[in-house]
Amino acid sequence: MSDSVKYLSVREIEVLEWVSIGKSNWEISRILDISISTVKNHVSNILSKLNAYNRTQAAIIAISQRLIGSYSASNGAFIKL
Repeated sequence: MSDSVKYLSVREIEVLEWVSIGKSNWEISRILDISISTVKNHVSNILSKLNAYNRTQAAIIAISQRLIGSYSASNGAFIKL
């Protein structure tokens, strides 16, 4: 297990999964039933914890380190790799 996974909260991982398929902060806020500012805080924490410069880089890091799975459009679920 990488050090990064120890520091990401369950909610941050949820947000990161949605970020990885290109959802906006507004869309994530509606999906998770939280405010946009809360989503922005989670994204900011994710970027900091993964030492990523942007959302795309954070998603690439998360997938390459197997912090998140890949999204299956056929069943609308994330699949752990």
